[in-house]
Amino acid sequence: MTEEEKVKAMRLARAIASDISLYNEQKIIKGIEQDNLFEVLKEELEEGRALYKSRVSAEISTQANFFERAINDIVLRSKAHVKSKIW
Repeated sequence: MTEEEKVKAMRLARAIASDISLYNEQKIIKGIEQDNLFEVLKEELEEGRALYKSRVSAEISTQANFFERAINDIVLRSKAHVKSKIW
């Protein structure tokens, strides 16, 4: 995988994660508060992951976890202020 492919894949992953965060803010807050975030966002995450995988090479998809990292960075870290049992 080239550096350019890597950068494009990371940018795509972050854009998808940003959309998930933007359009599901209340679900995210509720999921964090109730400690079931990934259950609450299951459909959105599956849809986002499928979109990501359809737009990057199989090599990038299997060797790098850019999508999961973007979800952590954008969806979770941006909501660190929300009270939760886990932090």
